[in-house]
Amino acid sequence: TLLNQTIYVSATPADYELQKAEGVVVEQLIRPTGVLDPLIEVRPCLNQVDDLLDEIHKVVEKDERVLVTTLTKRMAEELTKYLTKLNVRCRYIHSEVDTLDRVEILRQLRVGMFDVLVGIHLLREGLDLPEVSLVAILDADKEGFLRNERSLVQTVGRAARNVNGRVIMYADKMTKSMQFTIDETQRRRQKQIEYNFKHGITPTQAGKKALLTPNSGVEVTVDGKLIRAYAESEEINVAADPVVQYMSAEELKKQITKIKSAMLRAAKEMDFAEAARLRDEMYSLEKLLKEKE
Repeated sequence: TLLNQTIYVSATPADYELQKAEGVVVEQLIRPTGVLDPLIEVRPCLNQVDDLLDEIHKVVEKDERVLVTTLTKRMAEELTKYLTKLNVRCRYIHSEVDTLDRVEILRQLRVGMFDVLVGIHLLREGLDLPEVSLVAILDADKEGFLRNERSLVQTVGRAARNVNGRVIMYADKMTKSMQFTIDETQRRRQKQIEYNFKHGITPTQAGKKALLTPNSGVEVTVDGKLIRAYAESEEINVAADPVVQYMSAEELKKQITKIKSAMLRAAKEMDFAEAARLRDEMYSLEKLLKEKE
């Protein structure tokens, strides 16, 4: 290899990475905001949905958000329907949801268009949602891919951005994965408490606000009608570009692939305006490609 030394940074290193590190591991457990890892509570599965409903009401009263993770797509759908019937502003996210739509759903959760997001494994890693103060894990004792140590630690981490962050695991027995997650979270939490006390730090809410961006907008109800208000950026008709007009079908396909990659990258980085612009550009080129074929 050309690299003499490498620093590998990960929130969730697996056995392979830990083995490669040969024991040289530095833990970064302290957050600049002083926010602690969440408290974890285990409750019985009996009446777990009704208990969850009570907890949702408490969180919503404080203008905070809830993530609920289920084991199956069917359960996520049924739970969403049930909560919606009870006038809970709820959405459901799954693997078939388009990347851009997924990003938009998460943005709507943050700005308060709805209060509860139900999902399966999509609620694990890579979500920075400071507004979420409660993560509910249904059937936490069903050991498997979605309830192993790694998955549970990642899921619990979704509540670690909020000063009031807490996690409820609904389970009838204590699995090894649950015990590990609880012990590890408590270990981190204790170190954070000691550090904050030593340096006089008071935990403060992460200041990453969900900004309204062009093409994202706000939905409001006026006289019973749902109106979507948004700041619209200047529309650019890329298909009208003379250079594009003379591109071959093969060249257009390459350009579409390139734009799609840029769009997905922008969506991943939460740059909604740029992602939406690139999406429209891609659609225009796809339409032009159909005309040429």
